[in-house]
Order: sequence, then C-alpha cells, then structure tokens
Amino acid sequence: VQLQASGGGLVQAGRSLRLSCTASRSPFSSDVMGWYRQTPGKQRELVATVTRSDTTNYADSVKGRFTISRDNAENTVYLQMNNLKSEDTAVYYCYAAYRLGLREYDYWGQGTQVTVSS
Repeated sequence: VQLQASGGGLVQAGRSLRLSCTASRSPFSSDVMGWYRQTPGKQRELVATVTRSDTTNYADSVKGRFTISRDNAENTVYLQMNNLKSEDTAVYYCYAAYRLGLREYDYWGQGTQVTVSS
C-alpha cells in the first residue's frame, strides 16, 4: 500500500486549504484513514480520522474548522481546512489502517507541508 498526499501549501490565516490522499495498491478499502501533523521538536499528533462507515474523530483544536471525508471507491481521504490559523502550520501526514482479524497494518504517506502566515 502506498499513500500519496497532495494539497499542502502556503496560505494566509483565515483562508482554506484542502488536502487529499489516495491509497494505491490497496487490496481493499482501509478500515481507518486520517491525518496527523507534526512540527519540529514535537510529537506527531492526531488531526482527524474517519472509518470506513464514516465515523469521524477530530482533535479539539480543529473541531468546527476542519472536515474529514473519504471516498471508499477511490481509497481517498480528504481534509477540508477552513479558517486556518498560524498554529495549524505543520507537516501533515496521511494515515491508513487495515485490520485483518486481530492484526492491524498501518501505513503513512510522505507528508505535505502546510504553512499559515499571520
């Protein structure tokens, strides 16, 4: 499985960006897809996840501003980021989890930079 993310860039505070990530070479739809982010010197943190049945989970810091969605047929996950703030600046990583019985297989994309200028 390979995850390819796109959509990052430089944007002014208050504006929007949309990230997308497609899982290729995937034998079937992933159980969970999502986004994490990381800034220098800090641990990677959860931004949002969505299950195959569209159950979502968000970090408190992005609730009401970010929306995660997925297209199971295309194995693609999206992150619509509105009202961006300077503290959203980070490298965003796409994530996909596949569960087979009791085992879970996790995959990560290469990361896409999001920079929000104030």
